[in-house]
Parts: sequence; structure tokens; C-alpha cells
Amino acid sequence: MKDLLLAIAKALVDHPDKVEVNEVEGAQTTVLELKVAPEDLGKVIGKQGRTARAIRTILNAAGMKLKKRFVLEILE
Repeated sequence: MKDLLLAIAKALVDHPDKVEVNEVEGAQTTVLELKVAPEDLGKVIGKQGRTARAIRTILNAAGMKLKKRFVLEILE
């Protein structure tokens, strides 16, 4: 799942070398922390959060297949 988020984020930003994904495993949910360059933050979030919502939808759909719950946190 980490690789999926990394591929999506790198495709969206201008500085793909600065994209970092950290995976924090919990008992029931896994938190994926996405960190990008400050100038790319708007591209990952999108207008009114639409891009971020779309990424979360993809993670939820992929998580259903794995029977796990994933939460996306976009860090500044």
C-alpha cells in the first residue's frame, strides 16, 4: 500500500524526489503519512481537497481487498 501511495504522489508533484511515505501500523488501522515539498502541497490536496479525497478513496478500495483499513495523513 505504501508503494501505491508513493507512485500516486510522485505522479502528481513537481519534485518527486522529495516525496516520503511513512507507514504506522496499528491494531486495526494503518496510518500512511505523506510528506511532500511545501510547494507541492497544494497539488496533493487539490481544489477543496478533491485530490486528497480521491487518493483516500483509492486507499479504501485497495484496503477492502486486503481486509485492512488505511488512513491518509498529509503532513506539512
